[in-house]
Amino acid sequence: MSRPGRARRQQTLKGSIGCVGIGVHSGRRVSMQLRPAPEYTGIVFRRTDLGMAVAARYDLVADTRLCTVIADGAARVGTIEHVMAALSAAGVDNAWIDVSGPEVPILDGSAASISFLIECAGIVEQPAALSPIEIRRTVRVTEGDAWAELRPAAPGAAGLSLSLTIDFPVPAIGRQSRDITLDEASFKGQLARARTFALAQEIEALREAGLARGGSLDNAIVVDGAEVLNPGGLRYPDEFVRHKLLDAVGDLALAGAPLVGQFVGHKSGHGLNNRLLRALFADTAAWWTEPTYAPEAVALEPA
Repeated sequence: MSRPGRARRQQTLKGSIGCVGIGVHSGRRVSMQLRPAPEYTGIVFRRTDLGMAVAARYDLVADTRLCTVIADGAARVGTIEHVMAALSAAGVDNAWIDVSGPEVPILDGSAASISFLIECAGIVEQPAALSPIEIRRTVRVTEGDAWAELRPAAPGAAGLSLSLTIDFPVPAIGRQSRDITLDEASFKGQLARARTFALAQEIEALREAGLARGGSLDNAIVVDGAEVLNPGGLRYPDEFVRHKLLDAVGDLALAGAPLVGQFVGHKSGHGLNNRLLRALFADTAAWWTEPTYAPEAVALEPA
């Protein structure tokens, strides 16, 4: 498998594969099918219950509270970041993702099951060349003491590297930092199994706001002060920052093509990640790609 960002051809899934699970925010049972798609399609989510589709693009992000939601008219799909991260890391450029409800299944709260499904389906090369997006100069967005940047790649680097620091005022999380050079192996080995997390004292308010209705200790880490409430504990001592990096991979995949550069963030989440892409594409001098690439040029096949 080629590293994202290296010269290669576009790729899609070799076959279709699916799963059924619960939406972490809606609490609804939903089915999801990952299907092959033609070159230049990009990643397109199709609401099979509505007969409508929405492309996975940064400019169609409609909500970033606790997850990334894309919407195009009445077509709305939430919690797409884990699926996008797994597809991006595996080098899948074109795919239709069919879902029977308003969000994808959360599964165990990580991207490991999605990576496994992609591996089972297989990946096939397509005739068209891939046009990655090269970061030419630094773009930065801030919110209070949180910030995120996209910088040009280090000399000789051909893909995306990520560096993130988080800082939570609860002893079980605290301050954590991690770096990764993204490819399929590093994603599976370091990020894919890291689960989403929540603070116990916030859960009731989230449910009153219509969020986290499907959340449980089976699909999220729950932290109460210095204690992790999950019976099995953590998968990694720094699972929290690993998961935030996983989210960043998925959010940045909404650029529409692999990024060649460096992502650096401090306390960044879905909102800042999306603002960062919007700032990048608003500055035509900050990025470059082959003229064949256009973020808005995505085919939408009827569901």
